[in-house]
Amino acid sequence: MVAKNRISGAICEFNPLHNGHAALLRHMRAETEGPVVCVMSGNFVQRGEAAALDKWSRARLALQCGADLLVELPLPWALAGAERFAFGGVSLLNALGADALFFGSECGKAAPLLHIAEYLLSPALPADLRPFLSAGLPFAAARARAVEKALGADCAALCAQPNNILGIEYCKAVLKTGGKLEPHTLRRIAVGHDGSTARGRFASASLLRRMSGEMQDISPYVPAETASRIRALQEAGQYPAELRHLERAILAFLSTASSEVLRRVPDTAEGIENRIRAAAGTAQTLEALYDAVKTKRYSHARIRRIVLAAYLGLTDDLPAAPPYLRVLGMTARGAELIRAASPFLPYIMRPADLKTRPAEARRVFELEARADDIYALCTAQRRPARLDYTAPLIRL
Repeated sequence: MVAKNRISGAICEFNPLHNGHAALLRHMRAETEGPVVCVMSGNFVQRGEAAALDKWSRARLALQCGADLLVELPLPWALAGAERFAFGGVSLLNALGADALFFGSECGKAAPLLHIAEYLLSPALPADLRPFLSAGLPFAAARARAVEKALGADCAALCAQPNNILGIEYCKAVLKTGGKLEPHTLRRIAVGHDGSTARGRFASASLLRRMSGEMQDISPYVPAETASRIRALQEAGQYPAELRHLERAILAFLSTASSEVLRRVPDTAEGIENRIRAAAGTAQTLEALYDAVKTKRYSHARIRRIVLAAYLGLTDDLPAAPPYLRVLGMTARGAELIRAASPFLPYIMRPADLKTRPAEARRVFELEARADDIYALCTAQRRPARLDYTAPLIRL
């Protein structure tokens, strides 16, 4: 049970917002009876891809489906591995004074995920990992073996499921930041994270992206608002957004960038930048490049993130945590929360706010705005540029 009249939060992509997401938002409101805050990735997402549906559309849909406040997870954290993604989202929820963090998982219980998170933050982990890494196992596999040895097979099995993995990272971030957030999780029963088949009224976001990209009907699996918005953007040639529209530009950038430039991209190590440059010189497509660069230690998803981060200009000297709260949209209840809250991060509600914000906040925002101008070219019919400076705050 969750105490009433508390602020609940979720960290999300809503790419696109489907019936499972809508059910989570309803559950959050019913459980806490307080404001519902969503920290949402912008126009590029953790898979190292363009979000199929733009962030302004997704923010409005979330407000229509039960959220009260939509805060953007800035690009350096949205386009990151699970650990940094979770840390960025939890940091923003802490800044807003949220009390409860809700997320989906395969196990449906927060306690075992917290138990695993505590072990992964313990001083024992490095020594426990060493023999498995020395044997040549990828980091994720080595960590799973260390968890099995320390906590047992049941805990290790939890580490093999994608929503549990992200849930563990949320729990780690909660423990590391020391805020008052309490993790709460709902069990995902109907479909898995990347499920390839629908079940009842539920389908995974990846399946829905594929179906909608092929002009199939997704209306049984998404709220009516989502289906309507996607149809309108399809008719305008502005859905889905895909990196294939930028493919040659990205390959050209990678094949001409210096090793020094690529070496400064977040999450780059072990000479992977040289493999990327070499592959970019001959690859006909991005998928071919990912296949050529992939190693035991570097998954497809990690390579996609590195490639996109390089193209978008992200570097390894960015701040550890998001330096501002960028509000994309809110309801009247969300506006009340903003008036009542005393966040330890500055708000950005409109572009004029940037003038009084710290230099690192301006730097991150400008990276975001530049990336969004690039995103505007990711659809068959381009979107306008400079929307980060001209799009109005969404109010419902």
